[in-house]
Amino acid sequence: MKKSVFLLALSALLLLTACHRQEESSGGGQTSDGVVALTVWGAQEDEALLQEIFASFQSHYAGQASFQITYQAQSESNCKDALLGDLEKGADVFAFADDQVAALAAAGGLDPIEDGAAIRAANLSAAVEAASVDGTLYAYPLTADNGYFLYYNKAYFSQEDIQSLERMLDVAAQAGRRVAMDWSSAWYVYAFFGNTGLEVGLNEDGLTNYCTWNSADTPIRGVDVAQSMLSIAASPGFANMTDTQFLAGVQDGSVVAGVSGVWNAVAVEQAWGENTGAAKLPAFLCAGQSIQMASFSGCKLIGVNAYSQHPEWAARLAEWITNEENQRLRFELRGQGPSNVNAANSPQVQSSPAIAALLAQSEFSQLQRVGGKFWDPVSQFAGSMAAGNPSGASLQAQLDRLVEGVTAR
Repeated sequence: MKKSVFLLALSALLLLTACHRQEESSGGGQTSDGVVALTVWGAQEDEALLQEIFASFQSHYAGQASFQITYQAQSESNCKDALLGDLEKGADVFAFADDQVAALAAAGGLDPIEDGAAIRAANLSAAVEAASVDGTLYAYPLTADNGYFLYYNKAYFSQEDIQSLERMLDVAAQAGRRVAMDWSSAWYVYAFFGNTGLEVGLNEDGLTNYCTWNSADTPIRGVDVAQSMLSIAASPGFANMTDTQFLAGVQDGSVVAGVSGVWNAVAVEQAWGENTGAAKLPAFLCAGQSIQMASFSGCKLIGVNAYSQHPEWAARLAEWITNEENQRLRFELRGQGPSNVNAANSPQVQSSPAIAALLAQSEFSQLQRVGGKFWDPVSQFAGSMAAGNPSGASLQAQLDRLVEGVTAR
């Protein structure tokens, strides 16, 4: 009997010790006075917005729990690396770019969202896809504005003009002005290949790429796209410009249209005023056809750490940050495009030329899902096309070299 009592006491002691160690190993958790402690990572620019959201969350759930919500600045673009460095001490709730979702899920940093039906119904389908891996929802959509579209000056172009890139180039050339696009960035160069039937994407390993941009036996061949790029580059109305150069051209009047994103909306509107126009990308001529220009797209997401000591409260906070009301607030304070359907369709958002153009282009966009070997070979190829193929090398040979680099292991 004494032995049994001793064993029971020992078991209780070991259990208490284990619980104590578990609490010590967590970066968050419940404090000794019963307060629910949650750490949130977000962009530095979002601090004021998030603090306002935290206050409304605590007010909404007042009486159900006491909270200690700690904000820490963390870049969304490298959130994955910071989190996977030590999952157990990472943030309970965090913002990140959608191209990291597969790696975070594979590493065990994210659990599938148990009841995702309401989230799927409330958000744009592209944003839900961006937050999913193999059809399983792993994160909460936050924005749907990481893409590009056409800015144009209404003083120069009609609605009919902006349907065709070649027509725009002619109009700009006649006015002694330019239409700008950044061919030094493979992100933008995808626009010419994306709707041609030629493909690029990630292999099942999630690291290496497949690419058919050099195909010679498809309805539209790789050399057809290359020839179209050469023709565009040869136009006196075209300018291969970085994003910074594009904006400078808008401001000095030399650029009257260009491909860019929402981050330049305020500066473009300040330069062009009531003549500011924004629309989906135009079509371009390729192999005797009119091809709608494509685009890469992306979203910002909110994740819940699978190692959070308070997964239910962390999930509630993630839902609160991404709900319709707070996505509207995010648009008002930060100008970021909502993923929530109702917020995206609101008069306030629809009245933003940049956001409306991005939503129009979304029909022709593809989530950015490429490995690191994609960028340099494509930029090198596009640089050659922008310069008029100064080496005189075979277009097929240059495309073969591009594909070899993109698919390298």
